[in-house]
Amino acid sequence: MAADLSQIVKAYDVRGVVPDQWDEALAELFGAAFAQVTGADAIVIGHDMRPSSPGLSRAFARGAAARGADVTEIGLCSTDQLYYASGALNLPGAMFTASHNPAQYNGIKLCRAGAAPVGQDTGLAEIRALVERWVDEGAPEPVQTPGTVTQRDTLEDYAAYLRSLVDLTIRPLKVVVDAGNGMGGHTVPTVFAGLPVDLVPMYFELDGTFPNHEANPLDPKNIVDLQKRVREEHADIGIAFDGDADRCFVVDEHGDPVSPSAITALVAGRELAKHGGKGTIIHNLITSWSVPEVVREHGGTPVRTRVGHSFIKAEMARTGAIFGGEHSAHYYFKDFWNADTGMLAALHVLAALGGQDGPLSQLVAEYDRYVGSGEINSTVDDQKGRLAAIKAAYEGHEGVGIDELDGLTVSSADWWFNVRPSNTEPLLRLNAEAKDEATMTKIRDEALDIIRG
Repeated sequence: MAADLSQIVKAYDVRGVVPDQWDEALAELFGAAFAQVTGADAIVIGHDMRPSSPGLSRAFARGAAARGADVTEIGLCSTDQLYYASGALNLPGAMFTASHNPAQYNGIKLCRAGAAPVGQDTGLAEIRALVERWVDEGAPEPVQTPGTVTQRDTLEDYAAYLRSLVDLTIRPLKVVVDAGNGMGGHTVPTVFAGLPVDLVPMYFELDGTFPNHEANPLDPKNIVDLQKRVREEHADIGIAFDGDADRCFVVDEHGDPVSPSAITALVAGRELAKHGGKGTIIHNLITSWSVPEVVREHGGTPVRTRVGHSFIKAEMARTGAIFGGEHSAHYYFKDFWNADTGMLAALHVLAALGGQDGPLSQLVAEYDRYVGSGEINSTVDDQKGRLAAIKAAYEGHEGVGIDELDGLTVSSADWWFNVRPSNTEPLLRLNAEAKDEATMTKIRDEALDIIRG
């Protein structure tokens, strides 16, 4: 079992196939270990719509209560709704979801009180060690006074809180939302209630088998239905959420995808305006050049980080940043306990669009200034060797800079590219950007030639 745990306890969460890699018996041990490691006398738990989620969630609650923690179950929720509960109730939290993974997967995203992240360095390694010990030696005896398990509905409070953060006095908009049979189907009707929005719902039925398409809007094939429907409905905007509805992806009135970097820049400008034109904005190193440019134009200070929510959240806390965005459509807000919420980002986009008369394509053009390649994965035998070859090819060239904050970033006045190794697969991930299509294509192909040898 110890070897199996190494397969399911990842850098930031627990994730694996149910019941092959983990089950309710293990979930109960994770609940006990979480209560013990956090030392919490109360915790909050939520879950998504996957068939295995209710049973795993209840087992976790039993384990935590057996260690003396009072458990508040908020039931079906999006991941950011669980973060809301953790922040508003000031309790450690556990969310049962495998996000956009296929139906047979499930997982646990953990946080401390105030939605503070739990990862390998902040408690997850200790939790894993305890579970492994208990698998070998048997679970500890329940404490003398076990905790209680109660239910609480937080959906209305979550929706009201999000709406309080954005001025939604807007013109009427026709909005198509593809929930992908995920938790957006649960949260969107309540969050959008009362707004001047003609909502066209797609795949709002909660179904963890994902019968229509994977709930991963970053894969172009999964937004094809949304693009078609936006055009058919002559809608103002299309929004797609992933399985646990913590990420949102936007398409314009033509059905064309809007880059998450453009959304990051747009929301950054709005958050800076809200804070008097001052504040720090976090962006990872593969977001577009347009993000730091827009931040500076609006009086803010851009801070560049490694890719990954733990790095973003750590920098948010360290710098007191008001907002952070990633190329993967994760958006983080100081007003939301530094946690990520795609729903709040979506409300900002609706407010920006509905606060002026032009179409979305015109609005976002201001924030979409460069030509990007998107992420291109290449399978390689020797990640380090290929990275060294790239470095050798560009090092010493006049006007070319190299940094190794995350993988290898090579840049000049007109272009940049980044190559990062995958932590879990023998892959190198390339992202390139330039001032025009021809330059981007040339730089992308040069880098790929070296990567693929």
